[in-house]
Amino acid sequence: MTSAPRVHRILAAVVLVPLLLLASCGYHAAGKASQLPPNIKILAVPSFLNQTHTYHVETGLTNAVIREFNTRTRYRVMQSEADADAVLKGTVISAEVAPVAYDSVTGRAATGLATIMIKVTLTARDGRVLYSNPNYVFRDQYQISNELSSFFEEQGPALDRLSRDFSRTLVSNILEAF
Repeated sequence: MTSAPRVHRILAAVVLVPLLLLASCGYHAAGKASQLPPNIKILAVPSFLNQTHTYHVETGLTNAVIREFNTRTRYRVMQSEADADAVLKGTVISAEVAPVAYDSVTGRAATGLATIMIKVTLTARDGRVLYSNPNYVFRDQYQISNELSSFFEEQGPALDRLSRDFSRTLVSNILEAF
C-alpha cells in the first residue's frame, strides 16, 4: 500500500520537472522579438526606387514589405517619412527574366527564370544605419506554356512570389539583426 503514493509522486516528478524546465527555457514566438532599438515605433516604407525597365516591379515589392511588417510586427508602418522613427528605403537594381530550358521539339522556351536584385537600408531618424543589405538576390523558376489555347502568362505570378519571399526574408533579417 505504501508503494502506490510513492509511484504517484515519482510519476508527478517525471511529468512536472520537464514542464517546469520548458516553461523557462527562453523561447519566444518567431517574428515577435525585435533587435531594433526600443524607441522605434513608426516605420516609414516609401515606395522603392526602380532602376530597371520592368514596369511597376517596385510597387509589388514595396506593398509586400509593408504587408509583412503589418502582419508580423507591432510597428506602425506608413509611406510618409515625416513622423517616422526609422525609414526603410529600397532600390530595385535589376529585374530579369530569362529562358533556362527549351522544348526539344519546338525549340521554344519551356522554363523561365525571374531574378531580382534589391538594395535596402533602414535608417533611424538620427541618421544611424540600423540595417543595410546592398545585394538581395531572389530567383523564381516558372513554366512557359507553348499552346496558345491554354496560355497563361506566368511571369507576373513569379514576380509576386519573389516579392513575398523577399519581404519575408527582409523583415526577418531586420527583426533578428541578421
